[in-house]
Amino acid sequence: MILDRYFARRFLQSFLIIGAIFLTLIILIDLIEQVRRFDDADLTFGQLIQLTLLNTPAAISEMLPLLMILSTIALFVGLARSSELVVTRAIGRSGIRALLAPVFLALVIGGLAVVLLNPIAAATSEEFQRLSESYRSDSRSTLSISREGLWLRQGSANGQSVIHARAVTNEEMLVLRNVTITTFSGDGTPVEQIVADRAQLEPGQWVLKRAKTWSLVDGEVNPEATATSYKTLDIPTTLTRERILDRLGQKKSVSIYDLPQLIEDLREAGFSTKQYEVWLQTQLARPLFLVSMVLIGAAFTMRHVRFGGTGIAVLTAVLLGFAIYFIRNFAQILGENGQLPIFVAAWAPPFAAILLSMGLLLHAEDG
Repeated sequence: MILDRYFARRFLQSFLIIGAIFLTLIILIDLIEQVRRFDDADLTFGQLIQLTLLNTPAAISEMLPLLMILSTIALFVGLARSSELVVTRAIGRSGIRALLAPVFLALVIGGLAVVLLNPIAAATSEEFQRLSESYRSDSRSTLSISREGLWLRQGSANGQSVIHARAVTNEEMLVLRNVTITTFSGDGTPVEQIVADRAQLEPGQWVLKRAKTWSLVDGEVNPEATATSYKTLDIPTTLTRERILDRLGQKKSVSIYDLPQLIEDLREAGFSTKQYEVWLQTQLARPLFLVSMVLIGAAFTMRHVRFGGTGIAVLTAVLLGFAIYFIRNFAQILGENGQLPIFVAAWAPPFAAILLSMGLLLHAEDG
């Protein structure tokens, strides 16, 4: 038990030191990127720092597998150089048993990443997106999905318009049905309301079918008296299909606690939910994936330095870790496209990586 605590402390020290180094690099690199992106926006240094810090949790979340495998390599290379692994085996404890503490810490860190880091990264990513759009342009747009359907907000120099649709009948063409559009002036006063059976987004405009408009300006006692019906009505917009679908596809800005409800709302609104379902399962499988990174790092570094080839072993471990990471992302894409079952796309890569690394460890232990 004392030896396990010692290994756990060494592993945690390596993880914190490497994490601090990467955190510093991420902040510096992202700050330079924000300066480049908003070069013509005349932002203050404080605003650039704010954007950088908002983007940092998501970057750290993405780099956790790399931090985990590097921490494992640092731990066992250090133990091998000091001959502590030799002493551990000499007292009758196998190398597999020495992995108990790092694996346990990997599970804890993975659990914290799911429970705490994921919601924090989602909230900061959403705020980063909101601030970025506000700094780039005065005509901001917002998208929201709820039980009542799809909500959109589009901005212009004259004010804002709120678009509500009960459902989406064609996601590819972005055809909405049972549409209500309320237009507001610059001071927030409603000036017009439009109801249409369907709306289709075309370049630079919404094309409404069987639409009816009401004027809501002050002085109109009976808006119905001035209501006008149209077979087809074109409404200008700054929204694009790609922009709307990109906003829908920003699953990383949704907390894991909100994903089940969002999946249900998207399904009721007529949108595909596969990418969100795969993302949810991938996040739940994250602790196992971090464990696989620990085992892969250990499989190539739990050897005495007198055997030589430490540099090659470290490089092989890192490259194999990147390969597993790429395979997991590739499986995730296949799952989102319906080529793989959702459960297989999310859980098969970490299970396969654990079995592979355990096979390498058992082979090494048998000599």
